[in-house]
Amino acid sequence: MGDDTGVPAEVKEILGKTGVYGEIYQVMAKVLEGSDKGRVMRRNVKGPIKVGDVLVLLDTKTEAKPIRAR
Repeated sequence: MGDDTGVPAEVKEILGKTGVYGEIYQVMAKVLEGSDKGRVMRRNVKGPIKVGDVLVLLDTKTEAKPIRAR
């Protein structure tokens, strides 16, 4: 884990809010570079976000669990 660089991913869809206070957005993001280029994955994002924003992911292997209805 000596790699300090991130991998850009573009937000394609906002799935919903999660977290105790609804402060976390769950999004589908398409990886733009690296070994997982083209992969669309579910990620949790804190803070304001909109479709088309570019995230810098430090890890492209882990994926967020789907939001469950209560």
